[in-house]
Amino acid sequence: METTINQPTLLARVLPLFRGFDGWLLLLVLVLAGAGLLAMYSSGYDHGTRFADHGRNMLIALALLFVVAQIPPQRLMALAPPIYAAGVALLVAVAVAGITKKGAQRWIDLGVVIQPSELLKIGMPLMLAWWFQKREGQLRAVDFAVAGLLLAMPVGLIMKQPDLGTSLLVLAAGLSVIFFAGLSWKLVLPPVLLGAVGIALIVGFEPQLCAEGVRWPVLHDYQQQRICTLLDPTRDPLGKGFHIIQGMIAIGSGGTFGKGFMAGTQTHLEFIPERTTDFIFAAFSEEFGLIGNLVLIVCFLLLVWRGLAIAMHASTLFSRLMAAAVSMIFFTYAFVNMGMVSGILPVVGVPLPFISYGGTAMVTLGLSLGILMSIVRSQRDLSQAR
Repeated sequence: METTINQPTLLARVLPLFRGFDGWLLLLVLVLAGAGLLAMYSSGYDHGTRFADHGRNMLIALALLFVVAQIPPQRLMALAPPIYAAGVALLVAVAVAGITKKGAQRWIDLGVVIQPSELLKIGMPLMLAWWFQKREGQLRAVDFAVAGLLLAMPVGLIMKQPDLGTSLLVLAAGLSVIFFAGLSWKLVLPPVLLGAVGIALIVGFEPQLCAEGVRWPVLHDYQQQRICTLLDPTRDPLGKGFHIIQGMIAIGSGGTFGKGFMAGTQTHLEFIPERTTDFIFAAFSEEFGLIGNLVLIVCFLLLVWRGLAIAMHASTLFSRLMAAAVSMIFFTYAFVNMGMVSGILPVVGVPLPFISYGGTAMVTLGLSLGILMSIVRSQRDLSQAR
């Protein structure tokens, strides 16, 4: 008598690996990835292999998302201290014997040239979430002070390179964890008000502060010039102000419905500098107009909202803090990039998630989304167990 053993199909074996994935989150990522491919093809089809490389980077990010999603949050928490320690050690190594390019010492050769500051975009919130998880139920002022020191060390090293854009992203990720851990509003409001007053004073006294020969303490000369150029791009319309002016022209010329796919004159006549990286939002705006921008902005806001919703339903403090931090990372990326291209923030070299070209940034996004998916899967497994 013969016995027949039914082998499961490949699809039946693969589908369980996607069990627990958040459908809405995945849909938003796919929509943004599609928008990124459209924008990259239009702005970079004649820019070597940018479009193909962008697609490859997206596939790598999706693979990382899938792999990290299989790791339970408890194991991710155990990896936090070594990742943070390795990141800080590499930053110190960069300060001592790093590679300098275009006046910035941000890279180190370990057989492969890497930029260690990128590791801290994920390592920083992981470490702070680990710290607050360990102190859960007994948080004191000194615990927030220690968290501040853990954050200040890598941010200071990154700013020294100098790399204002990456230091801003690491700082935002760390501050979001500290805030969501329960930092009192009494400590949050004073620096916010002080910052608002400082911005108002800089805007009000711009002619004096940006006069020839005036040097600001703390900031590097190029950082000071970026702020002065933001306040008045016409000071140097063919030099430092060129990026901002051309970006605003491209955004405005798109009108309501845009000029159409691959029909952007500012983009294809190469008036927009860095049209496939930092300023791709200007190229997107010119071709898809206000309607395209609104769709893009709504997708980013929904992505942030979905991440915060995942944080609300997470089962542990570590998971809640990490989900909230990842959400704020996406918000910071999108807000800073759109703001600098639109002329309301200084140009700091922050990419637009899924839209801008960049391998390292795409890897960071894949890891971040993988952490969110891991938290969702863990929560659903816990719910089913009950």
